[in-house]
Parts: sequence; C-alpha cells; structure tokens
Amino acid sequence: MKHIIGGVAGVLLCLVLGGCAGPSIYTAQNFEEYRTVHHTIAILPFQVSIDPKKLPKDFTTEMAEKAEMEEGYNMQQELYMRFLMRQQKGEYTVDFQDVDKTNALLAKSNIAYQQLDELSKEELCQMLSADAIISGSIYRERPMSTGLAVGLGLLFGAWGSTNKVNVTLSIHDRQQGDLVWKYDHEASGSVGSSSEKLAESLMKNVSKKFPYRKPKQE
Repeated sequence: MKHIIGGVAGVLLCLVLGGCAGPSIYTAQNFEEYRTVHHTIAILPFQVSIDPKKLPKDFTTEMAEKAEMEEGYNMQQELYMRFLMRQQKGEYTVDFQDVDKTNALLAKSNIAYQQLDELSKEELCQMLSADAIISGSIYRERPMSTGLAVGLGLLFGAWGSTNKVNVTLSIHDRQQGDLVWKYDHEASGSVGSSSEKLAESLMKNVSKKFPYRKPKQE
C-alpha cells in the first residue's frame, strides 16, 4: 500500500507544460508609449475555474470554489516571486508591487476574491495605486493538488493521468483600463499540478516574451 500511495503522490507532483499549439500573444501597437509611463505593476489573484462537469465523485461545488480560490492566491504569490527574482537581476523595466500589499489594499476596500471580476481594470489600478495590473485566469478540467484535492484523489482514486489547463495573462493600463498585452496558452499536465510547478513552467514560456523585458546590450 505504501508503494501504491508513494507512486500516486509522485504522479501528483509531476507537470508537463506542453500545449497542442504555441501560445497566442497580443501586444498593443502603441505599447512603447505605455512602457514609458509604467513603473509599478500590481499582480491580482488569479481567477480559477474548474470544469463542474468533471468534478470527482464526492467533490462538491463548495469544495471546488474553495480549491479555485486557494489556487488563485497561490498562483499570484508564485508568479510574483518569479517576476521579482528576474526584476532584481535587472531584466525588467518595471517594479512589481508586493502581493501582500495588493491583497491588503483590496481587503481595505472590502473587495473579496469573488468580486474581482465585478470591477473594471481601471478601477482596480487606481485602487492599488499601480500604473498597470497583471491579471490571470486558469481553466482546468479537474482540480489541482491542493491539500483538499490531494486527499480526495488518494482516497477515491479520482485522478486521471492528464489535465488540460488553459492559462491567460493580461496587462491593463491604469488610465482607461486598456488591454495592452495578453498571453494565452493551452497546457497539458498531470491532474495534480501544483501552483509552484505551473508558475515555474509558465515563466519559462513567458519570460522571453514579457513586454517589459530590457533589450539585450550589444
């Protein structure tokens, strides 16, 4: 039994980020104008959606909502740390607002996780005193391996070997809330993909395409 559980746990830790097609990237034609006035970028908690038609047995809607929110904050934190490490190496022309400050400002304005999509990007930028904001969305067929999901996966044998994940990153400007950059990618990975592994793999794909990246010196 220990060997079986160990094998399942190993699968849950695996992630293969390899979409069926390359990422779709949109960049505003006048992005260089935005770049000159963007100094501080805030990162919002990710909006996560789990396909309600593919929930494991005994995995309730309430459990799914809790798992979505947990992953949303985990991805925000993981992506911030990876952007911060690259920014400290001098790779980017912008600074990233500490996500603890971002979330504190949202809480101060009584904005709950479930209300983030009810506000315009312009309103959120102004609320966070940021020049632009990064928002992200994740659609996955099955729950990620959060503590609750892992327990159910091991207990009921609910997990399959694959889990299609759609990941989108968007950047909106402060003034009019204009969309200035968007990265959209479909990934395939194990059902138990963690936020850490997903963020790590996402950064590998995004890092060279991130619009605030400093040009290499000749």
